[in-house]
Amino acid sequence: QVHLVESGGGSVQAGGSLRLACVASVVRYSTYCVGWFRQAPGKEREGVATVASDGSTTYADSVKGRFTISRANAKNTLYLQMDSLRPEDTAIYYCAARTGGVCPLVVWSYNQWGQGTQVTVSS
Repeated sequence: QVHLVESGGGSVQAGGSLRLACVASVVRYSTYCVGWFRQAPGKEREGVATVASDGSTTYADSVKGRFTISRANAKNTLYLQMDSLRPEDTAIYYCAARTGGVCPLVVWSYNQWGQGTQVTVSS
């Protein structure tokens, strides 16, 4: 069982930046695939970005060039740097974890989830 706690959400104007963090309570965090997902009102949860145990990353097309995912294994922490934010980025952002070397942007493949943090971008 992995306990995940997100932080860093908030309200920002379009074009602004936010940095999300997710701390995991688990042994051998470095071996996990971890990622960020989001769910906007009335929409399904979708993948934003993932980072594998070897550091390789995957991004949704909608955030490429604007968001950067990173991990600090010594701190059991996952980050998401979000720049050039848009109103359509407004959502609850969740971090997720799974074992295994592959880190798809597929919601159902992750079995450990945080409670989420709200991000609101105003125009």
